[in-house]
Amino acid sequence: MLPVNPPARLLMGPGPITADPRVLRALSTPLVGQYDPWMTTTMNETQELYRRVFGTANEATVLVDGTSRAGIEAALVSLLAPGDSVLVPVFGRFGHLLAEIAGRAGAEVHTIETDWGQVFTPSAIEDAIVRVRPKVLAIVQGDTSTTMNQPLDELGAICDRHGVLFYTDATATIGGNPLEVDAWGIDAVSAGLQKCLGGPSGSAPLTVSPHAVEVLDQRRSVEAGIREPGDDVSDEPIRSNYLDLAMILDYWGPRRLNHHTEAASMLYAANECARILLEEGRDAVIARHETAGSAMLAGVRALGLGVFGDLGHKMHNVVAVEIPSDVVGDQVRASMLDDHGIEIGTSFGPLHGKVWRIGTMGYNARKDAVVTTLAALEHALRRAGHAVPQGGGVDAALDVYAGSPVGVPA
Repeated sequence: MLPVNPPARLLMGPGPITADPRVLRALSTPLVGQYDPWMTTTMNETQELYRRVFGTANEATVLVDGTSRAGIEAALVSLLAPGDSVLVPVFGRFGHLLAEIAGRAGAEVHTIETDWGQVFTPSAIEDAIVRVRPKVLAIVQGDTSTTMNQPLDELGAICDRHGVLFYTDATATIGGNPLEVDAWGIDAVSAGLQKCLGGPSGSAPLTVSPHAVEVLDQRRSVEAGIREPGDDVSDEPIRSNYLDLAMILDYWGPRRLNHHTEAASMLYAANECARILLEEGRDAVIARHETAGSAMLAGVRALGLGVFGDLGHKMHNVVAVEIPSDVVGDQVRASMLDDHGIEIGTSFGPLHGKVWRIGTMGYNARKDAVVTTLAALEHALRRAGHAVPQGGGVDAALDVYAGSPVGVPA
C-alpha cells in the first residue's frame, strides 16, 4: 500500500485553506494522556488563548472536538430544549443550516429571509424578534456561500431588551473580520480553525456567556457511571450526549469529569492557531485579511470580472466572482487545479455555477498567494477563450499592496 502523499495545493477557495506550517508541526508532536498534568495545563492555556481571540472574559470558553458544524450543533442543541422558539435570519446556505439543526433539536423554528448577496438591518431583526418572541436568536456572522458579513454590533443590545439569547456562527469570520463577543453582547459563539485561523478542520472553539451557562445549568446532568452524591440529573437533559455543552464544560472545568478523550493533536493545532494570531495581534491579522481581500477584489475587477453581492458588507476573506458567460466555470476551476495546483471554489443553491469563490484567509492572506492566484486565473481564462487584460489582475493587486504596509504574516 502506498503511504499518504497528497499533492501540493494552494487552497484559495472559501475553506479549508492551506494550514500554517507551525500548525502542521504542532499536529505531529507526541500524544499525552488526557489527565496528564501537562495536558490539563495546556487545556487551561488554550481556554485563555481563545478568550483573547474571541474578545471575551467568559470562563466557559472551550474546544468542541469535531468540525465547526459540531460546534454549531453543540450550541443549538444545548441552548434549545424541545419546543423552544428560535429565530434564524437567513441570508445564505448556512442560515438554512442553523434552521435545520435547530429543527432537529426539536425547536420551533422561525426564519426571515433576504436575497442572497444582502444582509439584514438591525431593525428588521428586531421587528422579527418582537413578532416571534424567540428564546434564541441564531445567526451566521459571515456566510461563505454569499460572501456576506452580517453586522452584529447592534444585535446584542436588541436581544438584551427583549430577553433573547444571542448565538452566532463565526466559523468563516473569526480572525479575519472584527468580532467582539463581550462588547457586542453575544451569548454564544462557535467557530472553526480551517479558515482565517489557518488550521485544519476538526476542532471548534466555542465560548458561552454566564447567562447562557445559567440556561445550560437548567438541563445539566452527570452520567450515571461517574455520578457522585449531589450531582444533577435533569428531567429534560440536553438531547445529545456527545455535544452536551454542560457536560463538556464539566470536562474542561475544575472537576475534569470524564466525557470523552480529548483529541490531543487537534488541541495542539488549536492552541498553535491562537498563538500565531495573538503573536501577530488581532487587529494586525484583521488588517492583513482586509488588505489581501482588497487586493484580490481589485485584481478580479481589473480582469474585467464582475463581483457578486453588496460589497459594502462583503467579508474581508472571500470574494464571489461572477463567471463569464463564455466559459464553463468548472472547466476553468479544473484548469486552475490541474495546471497551477490552485483550488478555488464554486457555490451552492442559486449561485451554483454562477460564481467562483476565491478566499484570501489565514496563512494564505499574503501577497504572493494573491498574485499567484490572479496570474493563474488570467491564464485559465485565456486558455478557455475569454479575453482578459494581460497582467491586469496582478498589477491591480500589487497596487493595493503598494499602498499598504500589511500583507505578509509575521
